[in-house]
Amino acid sequence: MAAKAFDVDALLDSAQIIVCCGAGGVGKTTTAAALALRGAERGRKVCVLTIDPARRLAQSMGLTELDNTPRAVAEIDTSAGGSLDAMMLDMKRTFDEIVETHSDPDRAKAILSNPFYVSLSSSFAGTQEYMAMEKLGQLKAASNWDLIVVDTPPSRSALDFLDAPQRLGRFLDGRMIRMLTAPARAGGRAYLKVFTIGVKVFTDVLNKVLGGQALKDLSLFVASLETMFGGFRERADETYKLLKEGGTSFIVVAVPERDALREAAYFVERLETEHMPLAGVVLNRVHSSAASNLSVEKSLAAAEALDESGEEPLTAAVLRVHADRLAVAGRDGRRAAQFRSAHPRVGVVEVAAQSSDVHDLEGLREIGSELSNGPSASAPKIAG
Repeated sequence: MAAKAFDVDALLDSAQIIVCCGAGGVGKTTTAAALALRGAERGRKVCVLTIDPARRLAQSMGLTELDNTPRAVAEIDTSAGGSLDAMMLDMKRTFDEIVETHSDPDRAKAILSNPFYVSLSSSFAGTQEYMAMEKLGQLKAASNWDLIVVDTPPSRSALDFLDAPQRLGRFLDGRMIRMLTAPARAGGRAYLKVFTIGVKVFTDVLNKVLGGQALKDLSLFVASLETMFGGFRERADETYKLLKEGGTSFIVVAVPERDALREAAYFVERLETEHMPLAGVVLNRVHSSAASNLSVEKSLAAAEALDESGEEPLTAAVLRVHADRLAVAGRDGRRAAQFRSAHPRVGVVEVAAQSSDVHDLEGLREIGSELSNGPSASAPKIAG
């Protein structure tokens, strides 16, 4: 069966949302930026949302910084009528905006100053993924762009992005949350009277672990957020539906390494199971050799012969480097072929590897060109 084509330019010309996902360290950020730039220079109004602690995206786009507000990227080709805005998710600021939008001023002030809120908004497992989806929903609702490109968080698992709303929902619906809201609703000195004996034992344990004031702070915090819980779930459900709509496409990003390809396979299968629109797979950092006719065996044999003669040590070293590169290229090719064979209905596009990272708009343009036309033998780049 012939490999399925992945027409990246056709996708950029038609999609409304592109979500780049994959395991950490496989090049999602650069892939997302390159796609956004190419889409903008093909005439679309594009916003790229990144979640990148290294902040490489800002540097590559010529911006001194990125924050929670979209910023215009200058020095792009706008002759086709497109534009490019870029932003970096500020997880806590996004959470703060939700509190401020969906609470009255006094309640918002109480929530924002509560120590448990500070901890939840900064470090609760899944908060970053959930806030990325919140921000995506906000950007879509603003209707300022033809195309939104999302670089998902650098999670341990690529599936965290899809699982975050359900995980946060389970937390909000959890037994502990329900018990903690009860004393705060009862208020003041009566707050222990609403508990059954079993719940009182539970709170006594928490009281010993956290201290009386900390338990009260936690209870009041949960009660303050209670009116927002439904809003969290509703927006999560709406964004989840948005991810299934016809204008949304997922791109899975991987590298030709076992763990990354296994993660990509899991994600491909998850998207298929949940009937989510998968556009294709980007396989980054694929090694190749322009002199593949000189095999590993011949290279090593020639290097050994030069060593024995004592002549041309530099040539012998170059031959060994070539043999190593050819071996890596062969390994990458086999792994890519195995992935294609296991997922024949999934289009795959390869981006060639080199030692230097992308650090400017021209580098992003070259990556975009490879994504659309395949690797260039003369100027391979790494999407890292």
